[in-house]
Amino acid sequence: MFKLYFISFCTLCSLYIYSDDGIFGYWLTSESIVKIENCNDQVCGKIVTIFVEDDIDPKTVLDKNNKNKSLRERTLVGIDLLSDFQIKNEDQKNFTGGKIYDPRSGRIYNSNLYFKPSGNLKVEGCLRSFCRGQEWQPLIIEIKDDGTTEAKIKNSPQSS
Repeated sequence: MFKLYFISFCTLCSLYIYSDDGIFGYWLTSESIVKIENCNDQVCGKIVTIFVEDDIDPKTVLDKNNKNKSLRERTLVGIDLLSDFQIKNEDQKNFTGGKIYDPRSGRIYNSNLYFKPSGNLKVEGCLRSFCRGQEWQPLIIEIKDDGTTEAKIKNSPQSS
């Protein structure tokens, strides 16, 4: 059984943190939570936490599959998965021609990001002209009085 561990968010200012517009904010992936931000007019997406067994601290999981041997000792939490996605305007919903890092294979792939009408984000990784993808779900992150965090899927009936 997998449990979700959330790291403390010491730099966040408000109680509820999420984005109503586009791809910026927190996203639930199949194996992690990623925060997507505007980093100098480029999209960046850092791993905030990963899903691990109960007795494993997510901050201790290393990037052991990285093709670059010198990066295999870094932790997965905190790495930037997305690169080379140019932000052209504030209403932009689709981003093509970027790159995505896949920690499972340790490889970087060409990538596209599509903000869907459902509010989900379709994230594709492409090898030549063949693309595979998954949909990430938007999250609402709540910081509790005791400093712990809780995540809720933004579009679910339970988060309303």
